[in-house]
Amino acid sequence: MAAFSYMLLLFFIAYATDQGWVSDRITKHPLTFSLSLGVYATTWTYYGSVGFAEEQGYNFLTIYIGVTFAFILAPLVLLPILRLTHEYQLTSLADLLSFRYRSQLAGIAVTLFMLVGVLPYLALQIRAVTESIYILTEEASPELLALGFCVSLTVFAILFGARHVTAREKHQGLVVAIAFESAIKLLALLSVGLVALLGVWGGLGGLTAWLESHPEALTALYRPVKEGPWNTLLLLSFAAAFLLPRQFHMIFTENDNPYALSMAAWIFPLILLLLNLPIPIVLWAGQILRLDMPADYYVLGVSLAEGGRSPLPVLAFIGGISAASAMMIVTTLALASMCLNHLLLPASYPDPSVDLYRWLLWGRRTLIAMIVMAAYGFYRLLEHNQGLVQLGLISFVAVAQFLPGIVGVLYWRRATRTGFLAGLMGGIAVWVVTLVIPLLEASHLLTTDFGGLQAIAGQSKWVNSTFWSLTVNGVLFVGFSLLSAQRPEERTAAEACCMETVAPLAGVVAADSAAKIEQQLAQVIGRETATQEINQALADLNMSPSTSRPTDLQRLRDQLERNLSGLVGPQLAHMVVSKHLKLATGARVELADTMRFVEARLEDSRSRLRGLAAELDVLRRYHKQILLDLPLGVCALSPKREVVLWNFAMEVLSGVKSGQAVGNQLHNLPQPWGRLLNEFAATQDNHLHRLQIEVAERMRWVNLHKANIMEHGNVFTNNNELSLGSVILLEDLTDLETLETELAHSERLASIGRLAAGVAHEIGNPVTGIACLAQNLRHENDPAEIDASARQILDQTKRISKIVQSLVTFSHSGTDSYVREAFNLHEAIAEAIQLVHLSHRGRQVNFTQDCPDGSTLCGDRQRLIQVFVNLLTNACDACEAGGVVDVMVEPVDDVYRIEIRDQGKGISEKDRERIFEPFFTTKKPGEGTGLGLSLVYKIVQDHHGDIDIESEAGRGTRVIIALPMGEQACQRHVL
Repeated sequence: MAAFSYMLLLFFIAYATDQGWVSDRITKHPLTFSLSLGVYATTWTYYGSVGFAEEQGYNFLTIYIGVTFAFILAPLVLLPILRLTHEYQLTSLADLLSFRYRSQLAGIAVTLFMLVGVLPYLALQIRAVTESIYILTEEASPELLALGFCVSLTVFAILFGARHVTAREKHQGLVVAIAFESAIKLLALLSVGLVALLGVWGGLGGLTAWLESHPEALTALYRPVKEGPWNTLLLLSFAAAFLLPRQFHMIFTENDNPYALSMAAWIFPLILLLLNLPIPIVLWAGQILRLDMPADYYVLGVSLAEGGRSPLPVLAFIGGISAASAMMIVTTLALASMCLNHLLLPASYPDPSVDLYRWLLWGRRTLIAMIVMAAYGFYRLLEHNQGLVQLGLISFVAVAQFLPGIVGVLYWRRATRTGFLAGLMGGIAVWVVTLVIPLLEASHLLTTDFGGLQAIAGQSKWVNSTFWSLTVNGVLFVGFSLLSAQRPEERTAAEACCMETVAPLAGVVAADSAAKIEQQLAQVIGRETATQEINQALADLNMSPSTSRPTDLQRLRDQLERNLSGLVGPQLAHMVVSKHLKLATGARVELADTMRFVEARLEDSRSRLRGLAAELDVLRRYHKQILLDLPLGVCALSPKREVVLWNFAMEVLSGVKSGQAVGNQLHNLPQPWGRLLNEFAATQDNHLHRLQIEVAERMRWVNLHKANIMEHGNVFTNNNELSLGSVILLEDLTDLETLETELAHSERLASIGRLAAGVAHEIGNPVTGIACLAQNLRHENDPAEIDASARQILDQTKRISKIVQSLVTFSHSGTDSYVREAFNLHEAIAEAIQLVHLSHRGRQVNFTQDCPDGSTLCGDRQRLIQVFVNLLTNACDACEAGGVVDVMVEPVDDVYRIEIRDQGKGISEKDRERIFEPFFTTKKPGEGTGLGLSLVYKIVQDHHGDIDIESEAGRGTRVIIALPMGEQACQRHVL
């Protein structure tokens, strides 16, 4: 009745958790996960440790110290395996090994061997439960009790351990129920130990006194440590800590939180320590009480002897039920998953018309029932003369045979499928001969003599079996791996398993859309299942169903294989994807796509990198951050003009976010950036200066620079260079342009101030003439004279208007933007001379111009007039009254060579070095701004020209300007 009630309680706990009645703070707490790992403590721990302590003394601690070592080494062993199982959705040890060695035979061998190796352990649990009931009641039929116990566990495992099909969906109710069972085991064992301590000795003082008077009790525990198989047992428990099916299932398959495993690395060993504290006390108490039963069941005997009518015997019995049921439930689930993926599916894959999810779900449930019944059958076959520990160690030696394979998974990339299978078969053969056959012989199922193999060098059979099986296994594994060739798919899997390696994309999917991938997948798993798997993979990748980019489709293909791995096993998933989602022949992945993929993988694996890999990753991040934080806009492109990098400055300049730009074609970017960058990428020019564009109804000026990234020494190109893409730099000149325009306007106004006196004189003469003519008209009657006077007045007013218009144009030009157009150079120089002649100083100097009349120049006419005005004004200031300033224009090739020469005082060599610096002037304070020649230099550079000054103190100055001529100069600036 107590057992039945307890099973109902477990059902309720699991059901309440699955229904969400239990808070996530409890279900997802690291302590809950750590307690669930207590599934390791089976009836072997609960009952058998006392018997093992009686026989092997303190050697019983090795079964838990080895587990502690495994969890201490969690960063090197457990966490890498957790990463693999989550990333590739591997649900069992068979999945992991078949994925690494890309072998269906490996999965089959691991599954079958695990079945054979663990069945004795399952039978042990059934036997422990039935015998504990018999000890308590001395009436019940063990066979009937065993069958009822197995049926109950089967129902629980099906209801709460086989609710989901895929590995991504965890059975949280199962985890909480197993954690509860571990807490009950711990409570029951500690209670029995406490009652024994108080009932037999009256407390710690009484125990201490008894040990002092009976030193042989401690001696009996210490002696086997010196003589027993200490190292062997440590190795076996180390392997069992994560290779036993139940441990693998709870540590990796049902765990979705790496942090919880890190916490369990110290919480779980503490739980094991608490479980072992009462063992010596119960052993000594049983010996003192002279219990008439095997030491394996002293926990029950002491509770009966000391508990009286208290609930202690029931609690002790419930603890045993917890130990057995937890182990059998989780082990059965793990074995069912292995059998489904590696035995049932390869042998009888369902027709595509069948609902694959339902088929898998009921297939797993059927296998659960079959495995439990097989354990029951094994229990019935064995005679009841095997100690609990002796029976359990058979399974420990079996799972230890997978240690070499795990080394190949995590650390040895050269390991091959042939080496793994050869080593495993060799280890299995030794295990069968040294342990299984003697077990069957002892049960009278076989009659033979292998005793000679069990006493080599006088050691126990566990030492012999472990040593020789692992030695044969390891030698064959290494030897055959070195002698056999590693297949490409094995090499790829080995790279994926190595935590310091990020495998790039390989190949291009033949299908050109997600819909076509779905059609191809439906041929093998059915249309409805294919649709659900495609949608799930797209959601996992946060990808649109309409995507058609080759790299996205390749990522989708990889994700589908991983998701199918959690559904039908890694090897079958790999076969389905390889056969039905083929790669295009001869296609290669673009380097930019590979880089983007590797970047994403590195971001995910940053915390797992160690040593040189971690240092290289830090250097990579540093260089990338330089590009991202560079104040210039950076846009890196693939050879197909797909954006690979779009830094923060580019986001600010363009208003286009990195997520919107990266992975997109240039021409698909928002305007005007898509057109601007795409056309620049297509041109032969590597530099374009002062481009004017309109962004959000505001004018902006930019410089564009481009560089091609080449891979040298590539055999696929004639010039041994292969383009890997290009990088475009965008420099925003808007603020600088605005400032320079304001400075130019200030200089222009200063020039007008200097011209003011001359303007007054120039306007004064025609005004005086107009006044005289107007006075004469008052007394003139001759129509001809009146007409002539009127024409003269109009001529004078036109002269005034021309002067005023020249000043207005000169003062306002260039305040908005550059206007590039073809204009007559002769007329522009003449207008500049006329403006300078308005000043008082300009009228004292004679100007000569030698420029071909039809000379055409392309550029901003008003800005170039300002260049000529500034240079002519400087020439006037340098000359004495009556001096001459010559302006000569000569076409040379495709440029105009413009020379302005004066006969003034010249410029010293010291001042010539700084003549173009802003605010540098040789004039007295108040006579110049120091901006004239710096603006001249800037405007000439903007027109892709050159300027040079030749001067010698006391002998005059020559300013030589070279400007591109004709319409082609304008065309260079049109985008």
